[in-house]
Amino acid sequence: MSTQVLMPQLGESVVEGTVTKWLKKQGEAIQEFEPLVEINTDKVDTEIPAPATGVVLQVIVPEGQTVRAGTLLAVIGKAGEAVPAAAERVPDATHSKSKMEGKSPASGSGAATPAAAGQSAELGFISPVVAKIASEHHIDLSQVPGTGAGGRITKKDVLAFVEAHGGTGAAGVPVRAADPWDEPASGELFRPSEEVFGPKASGPRAPTGASAAPGSVIPLDPVRKTIAEHMVRSKSVSPHVTTVMEADLSRVVQHRAAHKDVFARDGANLTFSAYFAAATIEALKAVPVVNSSWSDQGVALHKAVHLGIAVSLGERGLIVPVIRDADRLSLLALAKVLNDLADRARARKLKPDEVQGGTFTITNHGTSGSLFATPIINQPQCAILGVGAIQKRAVVVEATAPGGSSADALAIRPMVYVSLTFDHRILDGAVADEFLGKVVKRLEAWT
Repeated sequence: MSTQVLMPQLGESVVEGTVTKWLKKQGEAIQEFEPLVEINTDKVDTEIPAPATGVVLQVIVPEGQTVRAGTLLAVIGKAGEAVPAAAERVPDATHSKSKMEGKSPASGSGAATPAAAGQSAELGFISPVVAKIASEHHIDLSQVPGTGAGGRITKKDVLAFVEAHGGTGAAGVPVRAADPWDEPASGELFRPSEEVFGPKASGPRAPTGASAAPGSVIPLDPVRKTIAEHMVRSKSVSPHVTTVMEADLSRVVQHRAAHKDVFARDGANLTFSAYFAAATIEALKAVPVVNSSWSDQGVALHKAVHLGIAVSLGERGLIVPVIRDADRLSLLALAKVLNDLADRARARKLKPDEVQGGTFTITNHGTSGSLFATPIINQPQCAILGVGAIQKRAVVVEATAPGGSSADALAIRPMVYVSLTFDHRILDGAVADEFLGKVVKRLEAWT
């Protein structure tokens, strides 16, 4: 008997994934628990093992296609075994970004056809769960009053409509709750872009291949596509402003030199990143409005500090693993978590849940020699801290002259530029400078 391979739900709020690479081809033998396919969910690659031993009878979803959790990916069985008829048709990637817009074609019989998930000119945004319920109960969504933002039809609206009509749809199908993987989550990484940022703005398109200069074209992988979409969306939704200060890291350098070996005995590599993380956490607690997000109802303040740390993946781009409840961790604990997340990020062993839910992000662009930069905000966060390269520079300091009087003097100090790019809808310059000043003060006064 054949075994179906389904798209798993790889995280609490992960409702879809992209098939990036089939590790076994159709017709090849495979052992149970042997890696079968590689799935990408928001820049995290996960290998899915085979649920049974046998032969890959059929690959249903091709590489590059994005599908929902629960979708049939492939069929495994005995050599020569017939593939079940239900698996013959390749499913539509209803969640694929290339198909997120448009409306359902009209039925040839003239009967009402439920709208597909995506953006409909008549109905506005239709979430996947609403589209699924409407399809199962044969509901014409144009007859359902929407109570969501801007009149959007919510899951609650469509279920209430079904219940008001006797608990069944036109085909007499009883109401049931949607599958867990169909539930949209609250974080912007797992809500459709149109719902977070509004409909995609029309405008000039980038040059196509026909008009581009001659040369090779590097194909876009899911990671690069995700980065591109998030960066463009962030710049379009948030008015970005950047403020820059510099900090004297003399005390941090001394503390690190004195404690590096002690931390190593406890299993932690004490990097400068741990100090920047600790100083940022303290500043976020002192100026809590920076640990927030914009919403139509107002500025949403986050109680916990879930700190995102950008990690470079080289040519593959970057990823932002999140330290949850970072405000509860000591410097030693922060160092350990940073080591672990960075190592597993570069080894592509992160879990999807470990890159979502951040409330503030730090990016250390100084590792490549950059002095200061203007990073792009990681939506839906309020701001992002950029850390430049640490350099020994000649600076003017106040020294004690003979007789006890003070005088200016030149000194060589380890200096660093830190920048804060913030959403001007939430923060004004004075508040942003207050926050960044507290980061600098904590670094310069480290004991």
